[in-house]
Amino acid sequence: MSIVVTGATGHLGRHVVEQLLEKVPAEQITAVVRDEAKAADFAARGVRLAVADYNAPESFGSLFASGDKVLLISGNEFDKGRPAQHQVVIDAAKAAGVALLAYTSAPGSLSAALADDHRATEKALLASGLPYTLLRNGWYHENYTEQLAPVLEHNAVVAAAGEGRVSSASRADYAAAAVAVLTGEGHENQTYELGGDEAWSFAEYAAELSRQTGKEIVYNSVPGEVLTGILTGAGLPETFATILVGVDASIEKGELVVAGGDLSRLAGRPTTPLAEAITAALKG
Repeated sequence: MSIVVTGATGHLGRHVVEQLLEKVPAEQITAVVRDEAKAADFAARGVRLAVADYNAPESFGSLFASGDKVLLISGNEFDKGRPAQHQVVIDAAKAAGVALLAYTSAPGSLSAALADDHRATEKALLASGLPYTLLRNGWYHENYTEQLAPVLEHNAVVAAAGEGRVSSASRADYAAAAVAVLTGEGHENQTYELGGDEAWSFAEYAAELSRQTGKEIVYNSVPGEVLTGILTGAGLPETFATILVGVDASIEKGELVVAGGDLSRLAGRPTTPLAEAITAALKG
């Protein structure tokens, strides 16, 4: 039996593997990667590596074993049909008879196009008959704190979210919830709505940036089509820009406020405050 993590060298996957290493012996962890070289540090610590690609179904053919607990981290290739990619993992997991397949999804309240692939994957997972856990991850702090350069250059936070609020948390927080499910008991056929303990608005985000930088940073709320133009003008593909603007529209409707405390409860601690994530990003 092992705990298998797909996308193990991605932003979230790395946090999951690192936290698993604190809980279980390295030889019980299998990191699924596309490029072994990127996981050399894991291999050096005793983690088993398996090379597989969502776009190559045969690479998952004999990857799983009966009794494995699997974390399917959603793919990030928005243009390659993510539900079909995820189906490859679901089919291989079912054939092997894994004990649990956990999937990183999106909040159930999210109506933006970004959620469509997740809903399709959830439907396929439930149809498979596998024991499942749906980890409906909210928005990440890092979606904002890793993009501070243009904000600091122009002294402005620009979004099409109006006065909407976001219950974001750090990737490490979401990873902690996944690790709790993978190493704990009683999570079969459960759905967890995951988000940060404190929701914030973009005006509050700009105010916190101002406080920490000593600069006057304002929040400019713009129409969706204006933000699309800004993002594509900065080099983002139009398809992805449209997805991000759709998320902002959902934020304005309150769809990324996730209440209930599932994330801090699973993690066993309060979620990381946005202010703390900003401090770390400014130091980095």
